[in-house]
Amino acid sequence: VNPPMSQIVDSELDLVVAGTADAILMVEAGAKGVSEQVVLDALASAHEEIKRICAAQLELQQQIGLEKREWISATYPEHMLEIVGEYLALRLDQVLYSADKQIRENGLDELRGRAILELGERFPDYADIIGKLFDKALKDRVRQRVVEEGVRVDGRGLKDVRPITVEVGVLPRTHGSGLFTRGQTQALTIATLGSMSDQQKLDGLTAEEFKRYMHHYNFPPYSVGEARPQRGPGRREIGHGALAERALLAVVPPVEDFPYTIRLVSEILSSNGSTSMASVCGSTLALMDAGVPIKSPVAGIAMGLITREGKFAVLTDIQGVEDMLGDMDFKVAGTKDGITALQMDIKIKGLTHEIMAQALEQAREARLFVLDKMLAVLPRPRTEMSDYAPRITTILINPDKIRDIIGPGGKMIRKITEETGAQIDVEDDGRVFIAAVDQEGGRKAIDWIKSLTDEVEVGRIYKGKVVRIMPFGAFVEVLPGQDGLVHISKLTDHRVERVEEVCNVGDEIVVKAVEVDGQGRLNLSRQAAIEELTAKGERIEEKISQEAMAVALASPPPAPREGGFGGRDRGGRNGGGRDRRPRRD
Repeated sequence: VNPPMSQIVDSELDLVVAGTADAILMVEAGAKGVSEQVVLDALASAHEEIKRICAAQLELQQQIGLEKREWISATYPEHMLEIVGEYLALRLDQVLYSADKQIRENGLDELRGRAILELGERFPDYADIIGKLFDKALKDRVRQRVVEEGVRVDGRGLKDVRPITVEVGVLPRTHGSGLFTRGQTQALTIATLGSMSDQQKLDGLTAEEFKRYMHHYNFPPYSVGEARPQRGPGRREIGHGALAERALLAVVPPVEDFPYTIRLVSEILSSNGSTSMASVCGSTLALMDAGVPIKSPVAGIAMGLITREGKFAVLTDIQGVEDMLGDMDFKVAGTKDGITALQMDIKIKGLTHEIMAQALEQAREARLFVLDKMLAVLPRPRTEMSDYAPRITTILINPDKIRDIIGPGGKMIRKITEETGAQIDVEDDGRVFIAAVDQEGGRKAIDWIKSLTDEVEVGRIYKGKVVRIMPFGAFVEVLPGQDGLVHISKLTDHRVERVEEVCNVGDEIVVKAVEVDGQGRLNLSRQAAIEELTAKGERIEEKISQEAMAVALASPPPAPREGGFGGRDRGGRNGGGRDRRPRRD
């Protein structure tokens, strides 16, 4: 109860409950696939704590000595209620009970207008309350038939889910898309994958945070047949988007397995209740269509409640009119194994444990039904992502090498990005994320970064470029910024008088890393590389300049040496009197 933030992050269930000493009023939760029984036990535990808090509040009230004010609801003349009821008795059911929302609403609007006009003329003293009496009679009729007959306005039973249709890949240019339709509620969800630099930065009182999985919910006016101007997102859009985001948070793969920023946008195309839960289903479809390896598909369902004279009926998959005229809106999202998100608000004084248990059980049954419908179209996430989605490769480097990738003033990383078209993100722990839509550009960026950060491996053969010529040998760059010395005696298997007989500056030759001496200097051997490649039967690819070949042909045969080197100074490791260290740009 009331755990610290450190425990909430790792907990299986994050549940917020509000209520009175008698019953629960509001529930909000995020979870990692917990069972219905775990939720019920948590609610019971929370209610016990609420009773203690309420007792403390009552004690404080008694100390202050103030009485609670009683709210008195509006009352209407009984004889007018009967008159309006008689007027609607033969007319209301004819227009109310229809599976089509628009037909029902048009019929009710017409009937309401006629009632106000005709009854207003007959009873002018009560003309201003005829509309309210009509609304009360409508509510009473709907609730009566649900509780006593089990009949809903669209003809469904209490546990029936509206007809469902599912489509994926409806927008070919996007990275992933899912169209989920339940009755006359329709949600189109679009998935877009980005690099780690596309994460949302969260400004708060705590440490800087980033969010890589985002869901945005849009409810345009046309979805309910209105032409009003569309403003920025309101509390409803923000709240519904957050609920649908929370519902899938537990199944989104970690960054180690899927190093992408994921943004979902749900567009409500048509609304007749439960649009947030349609967004949950659309989000699952869009993620799977985009090739995101979610741990398990998630579906959502909205539950309702009608109470009347001590009886109650729990409704599965409520539509707009049932939400408006009912007593509860209980949204439940989860996988086949358990619940991932909850949100409940009510219009009565509270819910008992019995009602909560029945609502959760019916929600589980409906959730499994919806999941079956979704998985029949797309059983699992696609193995291949869209051609338009970036491919991200993660490389782990020595953190000390980060400066080599960035370069002075960011010069190097900008150059890589401009020449390859790849997006590069570098983390402080040495993780490098390379994102590119063009696969050739991505491979080029990967090779470039590896060449900047790789360490020279002793015993490995490299193809390097000659960067300097000295009397005692050639300096060859084997990796960017890392070169070593090929002593003149290691250039070939026969004696040469001048390095230029074998190679010149700018030539590309094969060399083998022989050793790194005590001073950290790299020693190379072209002769050893050629011998090893020849023994393996591999092709030797070099680019030797024409000048080097001409020098070799023009040089006279060397005189026989006596006593090894004949006393001639070949320069040695420090030939020419110059201190040599590997060049690092």
